Amino acid sequence: MSNVTAVPIPPVKRSYLVWLWLGIIVAMVGAAALAWQAPVDPAAAFLAKNRHQPGVMQTASGVEYQMLKPGTGSATPTDDDVALINYEGTLTDGTTFDKSQQPTPMPVKGVVPGFSEAMKMMPKGAKYRFWIPPALAYGDKDQKDQTGKVVIPAHSVLVFTVDMLDWKSAAEIQMMQQMMQQQQQQQQGMGAAPGGR
Repeated sequence: MSNVTAVPIPPVKRSYLVWLWLGIIVAMVGAAALAWQAPVDPAAAFLAKNRHQPGVMQTASGVEYQMLKPGTGSATPTDDDVALINYEGTLTDGTTFDKSQQPTPMPVKGVVPGFSEAMKMMPKGAKYRFWIPPALAYGDKDQKDQTGKVVIPAHSVLVFTVDMLDWKSAAEIQMMQQMMQQQQQQQQGMGAAPGGR
């Protein structure tokens, strides 16, 4: 048999344990404070507050909307349609970045995803206000005008007031354009002087 010499482990001083526990507690309090002080996303904070305003609803994607005037019927535009609308686009501080001067044709699938989703909710004659989160608008990219001035800062919530006047399918519009071209060609053909020899 072998003799193993047992070396007892000296007990840890009570003051070391106190300092260890105090260090753990300080670390946990510091981590909680940092988490609480994390930067607030202004767009998310605005939308969280806005969705509690009277009459404001929210879609599954996060677009918030308010019906200002109901439309007629239940039919709404689809991705294959071109909507005829009046609209005004602003930032949350009220700064207008775009506004239609007259009824404007707008391809439903040719705009930012949140605006497309919004138009597809509106029957003819309706007037809605929409708040589009940055992820469904321009995200982290500034939008500039022709001079290079930023008109929509990155991470902006877009606010649109939209009147849905009418919509047509892209096929109907293409057919109308072809008819207009044919009429113009016929008018040009009639206006030409008969050829003499």
